[in-house]
Amino acid sequence: MAEAMGRDRRAKPAMAGLTRTRAMPIGPSPFRIEAAPLPPAKFSDPTLTALGERRAQVPFLALEILWFNTGTLCNLACATCYIESSPTNDALLYLTADEATRFLDEIAEGGFATREIGFTGGEPFMNPDIVAMLARSLGRGHAVLVLTNAMRPMRRHEAALLDLRERHGDRLTLRVSLDHYSQAIHEAERGARSWQPALDGLRWLSAGDFSIAVAGRHLAAETDDAARAGYAALFAAQGIAINAQDPSRLVLFPEMDAAADVPEITTACWGILGKSPAEIMCATSRMVVHRRGENSARLVACTLIPHDPGFDLGATLRDATAPVALNHPHCARFCVLGGASCSGS
Repeated sequence: MAEAMGRDRRAKPAMAGLTRTRAMPIGPSPFRIEAAPLPPAKFSDPTLTALGERRAQVPFLALEILWFNTGTLCNLACATCYIESSPTNDALLYLTADEATRFLDEIAEGGFATREIGFTGGEPFMNPDIVAMLARSLGRGHAVLVLTNAMRPMRRHEAALLDLRERHGDRLTLRVSLDHYSQAIHEAERGARSWQPALDGLRWLSAGDFSIAVAGRHLAAETDDAARAGYAALFAAQGIAINAQDPSRLVLFPEMDAAADVPEITTACWGILGKSPAEIMCATSRMVVHRRGENSARLVACTLIPHDPGFDLGATLRDATAPVALNHPHCARFCVLGGASCSGS
């Protein structure tokens, strides 16, 4: 299969046709966090917390997962997108297939035992090089996980996806963002007329026998069990082949808000919480980004924190093996206290 590659280094804002039939969310997100504002003294020092306690760090253990951020452009503008993706935000440029290949080469040459390559955005299927990057990653023997909203950008690549599934089977997984099992709450977060196209795309993937998963959320008053029951009923009604009780197939993420107060994580917290640094995703993953204004792609410690200079780890995988200080609210709320990982595993 031919690999079409975009040559223009600049990300292009999404065309109006991608969004003219949908409206941006109106009003506050149904998933907003009710908390006091984050005190400015918190997460201001990489070594000490605001109370002067030793800040926890996560040592690098292995590069099990390498993420490629394909760019921040998206066909949607969700109410609480952690990376502020939208049809006009190109703060992270489209990654090119050649840039991705440089890091795939480094994995092979450096002997990194990387089992999975992840693609996130923005909406990855808006990147003109996405099929080439998927094909090259799968061709190297890696499992591939793509985070998508399964809407029109993905549907434009149906033939290419069917070809990749035929050649690589379940090593290609597509995880679809469906913010709730009800249309009203999903669209309160993602905008009017965003529900049906996402369901249509998810049904197409299921009917095509792709390896699929869903990334979901639950309201503050909902339990995990109640949310899984709601999604299970939706999947059954729609004929979608996902086991809602399998946490790797229905991933329910904790909420994030960098402006809301949250405890800082100290070295003592590992014992208090019964957790290990090895459980935190930056122990075994890194992400490639190309920020606007920079000459080349670089590595960051976390999929959730692409812009903070404290989480920039350099231009090569060998550079990116330093320990990571948990010096951001997302480290606390999402990773340590929330127990979450973007890979879902």
